[in-house]
Amino acid sequence: VIFDTAGRLHLDEQMMFELQEIKSSISPDEVLLVIDAMTGQDAVNTSAEFHRQIGLSGAILTKLDGDSRGGAALSVRAVTGCPLKFVGVGEKIDALEPFHPERLASRILGMGDLMSLIEKAEAEIDLEKAQQLERKLRSQQFTLDDFREQLDQLRRMGPIQEVLEMLPGASLPKGIKQMPVDDKQLDRVGAIIGSMTKGERLDPSIINSSRRRRIAAGSGTKVQDVNRLLQQFAQMQKMFKQIGNLEKRPQFKRLKKGKKGFPFM
Repeated sequence: VIFDTAGRLHLDEQMMFELQEIKSSISPDEVLLVIDAMTGQDAVNTSAEFHRQIGLSGAILTKLDGDSRGGAALSVRAVTGCPLKFVGVGEKIDALEPFHPERLASRILGMGDLMSLIEKAEAEIDLEKAQQLERKLRSQQFTLDDFREQLDQLRRMGPIQEVLEMLPGASLPKGIKQMPVDDKQLDRVGAIIGSMTKGERLDPSIINSSRRRRIAAGSGTKVQDVNRLLQQFAQMQKMFKQIGNLEKRPQFKRLKKGKKGFPFM
């Protein structure tokens, strides 16, 4: 059972008295203070006062998706002596995650949080579907239906900006993490594909001008958006075809077996 008390922007005696009364009445196993990671030093001062008057057993650091570095976590731990139990990385209940100090340390140092990213992928990505996709890519049978399925799985992992924040800074081009990422763009792509017929999704080459106008009207987008998606998908198919042809070469097969000294193949 969770007793969620009213939040306050500022400390006052009446609020502290109410909290002391509640704690005395219910004898909770845990007393957790929810801290906004964006408030900086104010969060530290608030934590110290709450711990002095109420007695905390731990803390929850929220809005870590907005301030991924989360340096306030170290200060809160120092002034209260209480551990951080959970971190919030979004608005929904599944965005509350157990706190892992080594992962936060990686974020503070700009090294990303690959373990959390891997856990999200394992939880949201269907392994069997991923294997089916791999077979389709190798046989050059990747369709717009498959593309939409990949987008859906990506969206289930959370906001794109949040996923990018988990990647090590060194693995991304300079400045890309500071670029705004529009999650609605994925919604538009999904709407465009959803407005196509089954035949169009299987064979985009049949989508002529009139079909593009119909798809744009049905998805609430512009013809230019439809054209852009089809061009990008055609480029993807071309790339997959080149990779498939490369894998058929004897030289690539030898590399894959490690005969050329490439242990990562």
